[in-house]
Amino acid sequence: MLLRGETREDDNFMCFTKHEPVGVCGAIIPWNFPLLMFVWKVAPALCCGNTVVIKPAEQTPLTALYTGALLKEAGFPPGVVNIVPGFGPTAGAAIASHMGIDKVAFTGSMEVGQLIKEAAAKSNLKRVTLELGGKNPCIVFADADLPLAVQEAQKGAFYNQGQCCTAASRVFVEESIYDDFLRLSIESAKKITVGDPMDPCTSHGPQIDRQQFDTILELVESGKKEGARLECGGYAVQDKALIIQPTIFSDVKDHMRLATEEIFGPVQCIMKFKSQEEVIERANNTHYGLAAAVFTRSVERAMRVSSELEAGTVWVNCYNALHAQAPFGGFKMSGNGRELGEYALAEYSEVKAITIKLNDQLTV
Repeated sequence: MLLRGETREDDNFMCFTKHEPVGVCGAIIPWNFPLLMFVWKVAPALCCGNTVVIKPAEQTPLTALYTGALLKEAGFPPGVVNIVPGFGPTAGAAIASHMGIDKVAFTGSMEVGQLIKEAAAKSNLKRVTLELGGKNPCIVFADADLPLAVQEAQKGAFYNQGQCCTAASRVFVEESIYDDFLRLSIESAKKITVGDPMDPCTSHGPQIDRQQFDTILELVESGKKEGARLECGGYAVQDKALIIQPTIFSDVKDHMRLATEEIFGPVQCIMKFKSQEEVIERANNTHYGLAAAVFTRSVERAMRVSSELEAGTVWVNCYNALHAQAPFGGFKMSGNGRELGEYALAEYSEVKAITIKLNDQLTV
């Protein structure tokens, strides 16, 4: 148990630890999973006895406001959860630099994460936890269950229209099964139901806004210009606002923008590799380190590759398998600190050591 106080003693001293609230916790959350991100930030903060000031993304404020109404209806005391809608350069910056806020948790882009750390350092050196972007490798070995690998890799690439920090945007496939994997992936992508997100039959809807839509299509064009092969998709769906057809590129090289920049859209880049050593080196050749996946029937290979990948989460023969009990966060420039599980609780508490000299002067 991470939050269990421990006691040590010898002939003259007893030492024990307490876990106390940090104080006022700021939270800045993104637009791609507004309810989930709200809960991931608020729940552990409250469990540890803190109060919260939370800023939802300007694109998706209504979820947080409605949840706030429910918290009020449930009887939460005033001031325990404070919801401040607004824009990043104003409301977000105020949280990051406020002298009365003791900790800030942020989920979003690497660039904004850097600004938040800078603001925290220049104000009161508040504690900062960051869950930032990813350029996540998904490695498929020749001995993998091929249909399963295709299905899970596409789940990783296209879930939520690719608007996930965990998106499987770099799929490395061993060369002996590369052609089969690519063929099955194209067939699968063309079967995806695109349309109105309010229609229960739809599994692929629009991007969040015009800016994100344009950014994705610009990256698609960069892939074409740099020599990657567009296998399917890569265009906006006519008469359906801000929807981009699920897109697959083959022959993507490690230096291309498609392979180095976080796309945050429905674009799957399928790349070829020859050896285990080669693919591990290429998978780790990024500033990011959020998530990764390995597909193989070999337990020994799964464990060895998982150990060598520089990522906070590694999935074996699955993708996007997140559980409330398992810690989630990144290596390198994908952030620091952890969400979920007991590790998240540790981010919202201060550890105090109390040492007492044992003698006759202490009385009850």
